[in-house]
Amino acid sequence: MKKITFALLLLSVICYSQNQKIDREPFKLELVANAENNYSANISKSPYFVKEKVLQIYPGEELNIETETKGDSIFSMRVVDKVTFPEKTIKLKFLQNVTDRNNTQMMLSVVNPFDRKLIYDAMIYTVDGQQWSPTSIIPIQPKLVGYETWPDVIVTMALEKWRFTK
Repeated sequence: MKKITFALLLLSVICYSQNQKIDREPFKLELVANAENNYSANISKSPYFVKEKVLQIYPGEELNIETETKGDSIFSMRVVDKVTFPEKTIKLKFLQNVTDRNNTQMMLSVVNPFDRKLIYDAMIYTVDGQQWSPTSIIPIQPKLVGYETWPDVIVTMALEKWRFTK
């Protein structure tokens, strides 16, 4: 009986970890920078979480963040391929909308699966600024999607201090 229990436990751990994505694969990031220029960068293989609960995201990425909560806080986060637990998986999509070369906009959508308001802090790295800058974020209502937009061309974002608010 102990062998069967151990085998089932081992199998569940293996299956659970196969769904996890620790690193993003290398890719070429291409953005419309302004009316005349594009921005291009080769993004090397890198972790999604650059520190504990600090997520870095690039335009074009759609991520599923499975969470574990303890009380009123988000205890742990990990990127997963498939949504196995929708009630505890935050979905993110970061993209650039271009209607013409003079009208570009960056957009981040965040699906809040929880019964509580979700908030996080965000830092952006823009083509023009070439430095990290804080940006404001609106809390996401329970069970809804939050949309944030910026007129700046954002190369990458860092999202951190994930928490619930009243």
